[in-house]
Amino acid sequence: MTGIPGELQENISGGATVPDSRGTGGAAPFSELDLALVDALQAAPRAPWSRIGRALGVDATTAARRWERLRAGGLAWVSAYDSAKATTVAYVEVRCRPRAVESAGAALTDMPWVFSVDETAGEFDLLASVVAADLPSLGRSVHSLIGGLRGVRSTRTRLGITLYSEGGDWRMRAMEPSGDAELSAPRTSHPTPYSAHMHHRPPPEDQALLEALGRDGRLGYTDLGTATGMSEHTARRRLQRMVRDRDITFRCDLAHPLAGLSTVVLYRTAVPHTHLEATGNALARREEVRLAVSVSGSDNLLVMVWLRGLHAIDPFEAHLAERFPHLKVSDRTVFLHTRKRMGRLLDTTGRAVGHVPFSLPQV
Repeated sequence: MTGIPGELQENISGGATVPDSRGTGGAAPFSELDLALVDALQAAPRAPWSRIGRALGVDATTAARRWERLRAGGLAWVSAYDSAKATTVAYVEVRCRPRAVESAGAALTDMPWVFSVDETAGEFDLLASVVAADLPSLGRSVHSLIGGLRGVRSTRTRLGITLYSEGGDWRMRAMEPSGDAELSAPRTSHPTPYSAHMHHRPPPEDQALLEALGRDGRLGYTDLGTATGMSEHTARRRLQRMVRDRDITFRCDLAHPLAGLSTVVLYRTAVPHTHLEATGNALARREEVRLAVSVSGSDNLLVMVWLRGLHAIDPFEAHLAERFPHLKVSDRTVFLHTRKRMGRLLDTTGRAVGHVPFSLPQV
């Protein structure tokens, strides 16, 4: 899989449009330059426009203007959130009565500690990705706040143990190699264990920075200071410390169905423990993989992929079987609609239409 179909591999500054991924025959919202711009911001989410423009072969004003069009249209956005090492995370499979899926999905998207919500075609109806301060509060929150929703029949919780890759690591792969070299640091594998409990809550100043950058991860230091009630100098110093200590994660997302990535599949897989770390690290380097995380239970590795259609599922699974003979696929679940991704509310086309700030459950 590549970031741009082969017939469109021409100079990105030409601005050719990508064929409509919805099959309508019109032009999709993303041009080649737009996709390359998203790729650049995935590599360096807060890089100055001068550096982004240099990587793309355009001036800084053009890069900033095109980004503002994408951001304003909900086509792409930069956000920020706590690093995995500081949080307790779980993936909750929710089964609903047939007529309750819509209402339960809407209720889950409103919960600030549920950072992602997906409607699925499979053994369960909704997947809720959740965060809590520790294991006891996670259990209470899932059982009372999710299990107590009207129409919910049952829940199954898979506790996140080690994160091998997540959406912030994924790349569109649409830049020219020279631009990629301008922005990208050498990629190294860095599995991150999730926390069983939050050792200390971020101070209020850091929480304010996380909330402001969750809405717009490219806020400049002056605007960031205004949004948080700090001076520009204080905002800069505190954020630079958070970045240095890897207490914050930035990522650039996009409306993936409109970029030709119409199919999202979640695999529950089982890997012998002796092969788990190597398999997770190898999967993290695959272009299709958005999430690779070891979890509790006999199916100990969750793998989420973005594909270019249902037709791409069989070839991907054939690759899994050939490349990872120790990996057993126990179940595949196709997502029908992502309602919420890392706090961002999405419509049925994948566009961002709102934002719910993170906060821990109160139970």
